[in-house]
Amino acid sequence: MSNLPHANTSEISAKCAVITVSDTRTTETDKSGQLIHQLLLNANHLVNKYEITPDEPAQIQQQLELTSTNPEIDVVILNGGTGIAPRDTTYDAIEKLLEKILPGFGEIFRSLSYQEIGSRAIASRAVAGVYRGKLIFSLPGSSNAVRLAMEKLILPELTHLIGQLNKNS
Repeated sequence: MSNLPHANTSEISAKCAVITVSDTRTTETDKSGQLIHQLLLNANHLVNKYEITPDEPAQIQQQLELTSTNPEIDVVILNGGTGIAPRDTTYDAIEKLLEKILPGFGEIFRSLSYQEIGSRAIASRAVAGVYRGKLIFSLPGSSNAVRLAMEKLILPELTHLIGQLNKNS
């Protein structure tokens, strides 16, 4: 018996935005943003927006609000700024905007991270939820954490979650 959920009956290509939150990364040095982009493309999803924004709460919120009005975006994947250092403000900026939180995402991500990095996983404030009808995922900035979240959690569930959001009430 498989431990995987039921298969999706239709193929959905998610329309995604990748936002890297960093004070220092550039498009050339943004390995995590590039990795998210490539993994999405490999899974036949679209990347319709890519931005690097400074780790400033007002700018992160502005970027999320602007992106959420774009009809060519179903999913926003942020990376960076989820730790507890003074400049890590992504969680603080977006958590209060989320209309629905998917607590299982952060819980399972930290559990999987613990298996890889041990007790340092407790410092991660990775979070996911819904904002203005869009799926929002906020990941740490490390490429290993990005790969873990994308391969183990986000990509396996992305089409199912989009389908759930698009159901008529």
